[in-house]
Formats: sequence, C-alpha cells, structure tokens
Amino acid sequence: MKTKEFSFDLPEHLIAQFPADKRGESRLLVLDRTSGTLTDSTISHLPDFLIPGALMVVNDSKVRKARVYGESETGGKVEFLFLNELEDRRWSAMVTKSKKQRVGKHYRFTGKDGTTWTATIDAEHEDGKLVWFDEPVDERFFEECGHMPLPPYIKRTDTVADESRYQTVYADKSGSVAAPTAGLHFTEDILGRIASLGITITPVTLHVGAGTFLPVRSAQLEDHHMHLEHYEVPPQSASLVTEAKRSGRPVIAVGTTSVRTLESAFDEASGTLVPGRGSTRLFILPPYRFKVVDHLMTNFHTPESTLLVLVSAFAGKERIMEAYRHAVSHGYRFFSYGDAMFIR
Repeated sequence: MKTKEFSFDLPEHLIAQFPADKRGESRLLVLDRTSGTLTDSTISHLPDFLIPGALMVVNDSKVRKARVYGESETGGKVEFLFLNELEDRRWSAMVTKSKKQRVGKHYRFTGKDGTTWTATIDAEHEDGKLVWFDEPVDERFFEECGHMPLPPYIKRTDTVADESRYQTVYADKSGSVAAPTAGLHFTEDILGRIASLGITITPVTLHVGAGTFLPVRSAQLEDHHMHLEHYEVPPQSASLVTEAKRSGRPVIAVGTTSVRTLESAFDEASGTLVPGRGSTRLFILPPYRFKVVDHLMTNFHTPESTLLVLVSAFAGKERIMEAYRHAVSHGYRFFSYGDAMFIR
C-alpha cells in the first residue's frame, strides 16, 4: 500500500497552537464506521455516544519534561530530548545540530535551583545519541532543568500552562516525550458522567516516544520500520479486558497508544490480555483484524503518519479520509491541542 494514499491538504491555520480555553470544550466529530455517518458534536456530549456498561481503557503515562537545554564545553546552547533511560546512567537522546555533538563532548545542565549535572556523549545510537551522566538522574533532574516537549508543529515555546494542559488529568507514570493526546480532553466531570453510565474506566501505560511525530518516509507502508515503545498492563486492567471480550462487553480505547498496547498484549490463543511489562513495534495498517478494540476516541493526525494509517485500518481508509475532508471544511482544529474524533 502506497504511503501517499494517506496524504491530505491541511491549511496551516487549522493546526492548533494552543489548547481550548477550557479543558473539555473542544469539538468532537463522531464517525459511525458501519454507515459512514458523520455527526458534529462537542467533547461534553461524548457520553451521549457511548454504550452503557462498556469498558474504557486510557493511557495513564505522564509526559516528562524531557526537553533539556545544556551548555557545551565551548559555551554553546544545545537542546536534548531525552527518550529512554538505559543501563549504567545512560540515556538515549535526540540532540540539535547532531553532527556537531560528537562522542566525547561534555555538557553541563543547570537547574532552576542552581544544581548542576554533567554528562558526556558516549556513543551514537539509533535514536540519536547515547548520553552518559556522571551521576544517576531522576525526575528531579527533569523538573529542575526540563521543558514540556511540545511537538514540532506547535511553533512556540512551552509555557507554565502547558505543564498541566499537555498532561491528562489521570496522568500517573512518568516516561512519555509526547502526550497521549486523545485523553487531554477529559475532565473529572466528564469522566464522572461516563462512569455513571456503568462504564468502567481502567488504565494501561504506554510511554509515547518521539517516533510518534515522524512521518512514514518509505514509499510503501510495508517498508516502514516502526519505532519501539514500552508498555505496562496492570493485572486488574488485564482481567477487566479479558472478561469484557469473553462477555461481549464493548471495549473503548482512548487514543492510538491504548490501541497499540491492547492489541500488542492480547494473546489470541487464550483469549486473554496478558498483564505485565512489554515493548512493541506493532504497526497497524490495513487490512488488520482488531482483536480487542471496538470503539476508538482519537485526535486528528498528521498526513502520512502511522497514526493516520492506524485509524484508517480501524474505520476504513475511505471513511477516514472523508471524515478528514469534513473536518477541514468545517474548521476543526488538528493535532495534539486540536479537536477529537469518536469512531464507533
């Protein structure tokens, strides 16, 4: 399947640079994937489109302040995006002006309270560079030195407001370098209204990597090499999903990250969702038979991205492309801080 089949024209003014004035006030486009019917609504009316008694799965990963500015030996300012902690005080990282940041170069990072950390580029890495710290770093390092890693299509610096708005209200486990954006729309009130329908809300964790922003660069989708992401399925969530599938209870996934976790961790032979930690490179593209997910809430995705391909596999490419044309013509806001779709 050709990658260019998943391209579409998007006016730049529809790329949301800020969230809605209040969380939970974005627009919602509802797509019936059986009939193709499109309904214009709002996030506050999402409960009206849900099936009472369903199971809703959310991604509770928390965005780490992973964008950190360091000072090189020559006094230059260098931007690091720390991705994953590896062994022996090493982190994989993407670095600006990458060719100039050579193995052996030293950097200093200074926190708001004046504390300093020092690190060295230890090796080249598939994600960019391998950075070795002189001492272990924990979340305090990122809180003191870091910035919210807003995606590249948001053309501004992060603000204090982003520390809460680029985070779901149920964020719990730190590790993502991008928000699971479908969940950004939920408020405690909306979650309460969903729960009042007898819908159980249960978490999984998938730490979103920088690869989520990358377009598919190969001409054929089948040639694309999917980035690696790590997930965890709590035992209670595994039991709830397993029971739901056995009893015919619909499973609603909030976000493509929840979809990839559920589809990666489900053991079709036993009909169970396997608890515990794992990693996935699962690339969901047509024709894919979904084993777990029955309904999907998701934001609008970038052209020729793996996320757009995933939702196309779920609802059908023609239905999704028609929905995107509708969204553009009706002025929906796109991407991380934009509006949402509910596919039922």
